[in-house]
Amino acid sequence: MAVLHGRIFDAVSGAAVEAKVHVLTSGGTFRHPGDSLLKRGPGTSFFFCEGTFALDVPRGSTDILVERGTEYVPLKKTIYAPKAGHLDVELPLRRWTDLPTAGWHPGNTHIHYDEKETRPYDRLKMDSRVEGYSVTVVSILHRWELPYASNQFPLGVMTDYCTAHHVVDIGEENRHNATTGGFGYGHIMLLRIRNLVEPVSRGMLVNAFNPDYPPLCYVCDETREQGGIVLWCHNGQGMEAPVAAALGKLDGFNLFDPFWMDPEYDIWYRMLNCGLTLPASTGTDWFICSNNRVYVQTGDFSYDAWIEGMKQGRTFITNGPALFIEAEGHAPGDRVSLGGGKAAPVAVRWQSHYPIDRVEIVQDGVVVVERVFPDGSREGELRADLKVEHDGWIAARCSGEARDSFGHAIYAHTSPVYVQTGRVSPARAEDAAFFVGSIDLSLDWIARKGRYANDQQRQEVRDLFLRGREVYEGLMKEK
Repeated sequence: MAVLHGRIFDAVSGAAVEAKVHVLTSGGTFRHPGDSLLKRGPGTSFFFCEGTFALDVPRGSTDILVERGTEYVPLKKTIYAPKAGHLDVELPLRRWTDLPTAGWHPGNTHIHYDEKETRPYDRLKMDSRVEGYSVTVVSILHRWELPYASNQFPLGVMTDYCTAHHVVDIGEENRHNATTGGFGYGHIMLLRIRNLVEPVSRGMLVNAFNPDYPPLCYVCDETREQGGIVLWCHNGQGMEAPVAAALGKLDGFNLFDPFWMDPEYDIWYRMLNCGLTLPASTGTDWFICSNNRVYVQTGDFSYDAWIEGMKQGRTFITNGPALFIEAEGHAPGDRVSLGGGKAAPVAVRWQSHYPIDRVEIVQDGVVVVERVFPDGSREGELRADLKVEHDGWIAARCSGEARDSFGHAIYAHTSPVYVQTGRVSPARAEDAAFFVGSIDLSLDWIARKGRYANDQQRQEVRDLFLRGREVYEGLMKEK
């Protein structure tokens, strides 16, 4: 056996950097140091490295793959290992983009470590650095009596893990499931909270006799009182999502957080068509099991500025590509006043390490302009003049068939630019009716299946859902 010594560093500054490393021997075996922390999730196997590593490899051709976040070019190198001795390998990493320097800072707003994790503090330290996050939010979670490893962390910002350019926040996933695997009222992420919002879970997530109470809207209110923000999870799944959105309880919308969920925008688009302002966010859910991240535009970085940028809707979500849009010169989160029938100039820009196959402009949930790249595109711009006849929104999305090391196809989606003309969108009544129908089904569940400690609790939840229904009923009648 030969001893392979690797040194990983930034190609420009020369500074050692944390990264994840895949070493494949001539016999097709993944090798890693015995005490190394391993990547979790699908795709290529990696071990985490703080800048240098050493491991034994057999004689023959050895492949090395080094990755750091999504802004560095994956480094691939093949070496020939001798039968014995030492082999020193230099592994410089180069950026293909530097979005934080441009004022865009990446974060992951949805992470847990399960009961099988034996080194949660090591993983918390390495995850955020290897992935290059500016903001890492790991959340406390109660689900039956499972001893989730991330529940060991103290609530709030962990100053020992923070730097001037990076914040680690321990938040909370507050949730309700109607059945095993079902979403019940739904799941919400609570960021920048000082105190735990109880109960963290309710109903069958506690035990077979726990009531389906309180509703999540109460949790949203308490979170706001603490100065925190609320993000709905999992593409808007859950009975209470349309109610919370209609009543203004949400600060953002997490889309396909877990690696096993496909990109799904239907509920989000319908809510936007109802005139609700919901910035896009995302995370990874169980461990860092995808490259999903949300970029927030802040200028100089601070956690307060990042949270404020999220609330304002200055975001895009991605697992790699950088995607930007302007409509009438305005960025995501802005409101643009236009006369009905006026053409609005829209500009979309993108950069990507992996080739993009399709870029689309979405207006009120419909793709109105698209450009397809049979040979792929790594950088470009798309301009169009969109006719704006009523209130609505404009956003951009892109996708590609190229797969990253998690085995996922690449994508990105911006938050919307909101357009105001004084004329109601024809889509509003239809989408508001969709939510009236879904709330009616929820009211039936509350009346017939929901378990409550007393009739007062059942009536409180019913009244809450009726308030949400009234909002959508009113939207259906707007002219």
